[in-house]
Amino acid sequence: MQDVDAIVKEALAVFEGIDDPATLEQAKARYLGKSGALTELLKELGKLPAAERPAFGSRVNAAKERLEAALKERRERIRAQKLEAQLGQEALDVTLPGRGLGVGGQHPVTRTMERIETLFRSMGFDVADGPEIETDYYNFTALNQPENHPARSMHDTFYLADGKHLLRTHTSPIQIRYLESHRPPIKIIAPGRVYRCDSDATHSPMFHQVEGLWVDERVTFADLKGVLVEFLRRFFEREDLKVRFRPSFFPFTEPSAEIDMSFGEGWLEMGGAGMVHPNVLKNVNIDSEKYQGFAFGLGPDRLAMLRYGVDDLRLFFENDLRFLKQFN
Repeated sequence: MQDVDAIVKEALAVFEGIDDPATLEQAKARYLGKSGALTELLKELGKLPAAERPAFGSRVNAAKERLEAALKERRERIRAQKLEAQLGQEALDVTLPGRGLGVGGQHPVTRTMERIETLFRSMGFDVADGPEIETDYYNFTALNQPENHPARSMHDTFYLADGKHLLRTHTSPIQIRYLESHRPPIKIIAPGRVYRCDSDATHSPMFHQVEGLWVDERVTFADLKGVLVEFLRRFFEREDLKVRFRPSFFPFTEPSAEIDMSFGEGWLEMGGAGMVHPNVLKNVNIDSEKYQGFAFGLGPDRLAMLRYGVDDLRLFFENDLRFLKQFN
């Protein structure tokens, strides 16, 4: 029968010469596994005289504990050596110059949207939001647009496959949802992305819109003109800016007007506006005999084009960094 002390001496020498965790576990199995040297000694315990068995069993168990402790210590040393080697390979030279990180910036349309929100908040308007995927009711019917309205054509509007939902064509549905859940006085703007089947230098299938709504007992067309003139003059920082209102038609306002702006030479259309149609108020259970209000819609993309001197709307959405870096 092999001597216990000899097995321990041999195992300790083997463990000490191993630098790989997997190899160390294989060595463990050679001495402490089911068929290991110390385990085999215990199997021979029955061949010894009864009086010698307790002492021999104790020696074997003590040897196993000693080897387990040696294995644990060796594992820790191998781990520490590996970490030290890794740190040596990944050492930093603190005398090297730093690597600069690129600085990002806001998209010009995002900057414009934030400026619009800030200016309207300063005039007492809250900012409302709503889903971009809408139902026919909120996008058209609740806004006094009948079923045969041309804006419902597949050529003008993006419908989803179920035929019941569409990508909103304006942010007016936000106003309807807000009117359903709030009672006058109401004073909000509704900015966001909208979608229509247009694409050229001044139109995009996806573009931005900001609509405004003020409903109260004594809101008049004069208030509408005052708000929009004040906003446009603040936005462009031009006190000499002129604004005019041309008679027009929208299903959800009556009377309605187109909003034009001029810096001195010629006029440029900026959006539409008007007094909220009584049918729209009735659709959200607001007494149109007691309350009235105005609504307007402006194009932030066009405002951005004018503010930054951009002549092609598509440049905003092509993600060309050479173009976008000019604004940051």
